[in-house]
Amino acid sequence: MQDKTKSAIEAILFACGEPIEIPRIAQALELSEERVKGVIESLREEYLERGINVLILGDSAQMTSAPDYAPEIRAILDLRKSLPLSQAALEVLSVVAYNEPVTKAFIEGVRGVDCSGVISSLMAKNLLEERGRLELPGRPLLYGTTPAFLRCMNLSSLADLPPVKTAEPNGAETGQEAQPPLISETDDTL
Repeated sequence: MQDKTKSAIEAILFACGEPIEIPRIAQALELSEERVKGVIESLREEYLERGINVLILGDSAQMTSAPDYAPEIRAILDLRKSLPLSQAALEVLSVVAYNEPVTKAFIEGVRGVDCSGVISSLMAKNLLEERGRLELPGRPLLYGTTPAFLRCMNLSSLADLPPVKTAEPNGAETGQEAQPPLISETDDTL
């Protein structure tokens, strides 16, 4: 029975292509979530030395190609090498990841420059997404990271991000974690 369950989960992950929620797999197979998580972890370990990965992204799982074989995959599919993200894009992603959900005004306040183009570019690359609107005049949009962002950064969740370090006035790091400012839905300073 275990081999049939493992094969079924493997087939589901392969067929979906995108991250699929573990509770959804459990419901479809009429199994407990713990059992499904255990089988997915077993599959992940089996694939470690092969050309396929099984990623666990929070409460979802996805089958992907191993990053080691990206050049060969690009060559066979005739894909252009993806351009690295600009410094501005990395800064915007960092601000959003550590503080999400955030408004464009919040991002611009942290960076000190207009971020419209960078946000549009990151949304086109499916690294940022709209998360709703604040109940304030103008109803500003809220932005957050996507599962694609987690995959690109090889993270299971945003909790896996490294801690933010504070800096002394002389530029030396203190080694203490800083509490990143969180946006409040009642914040009227936007």
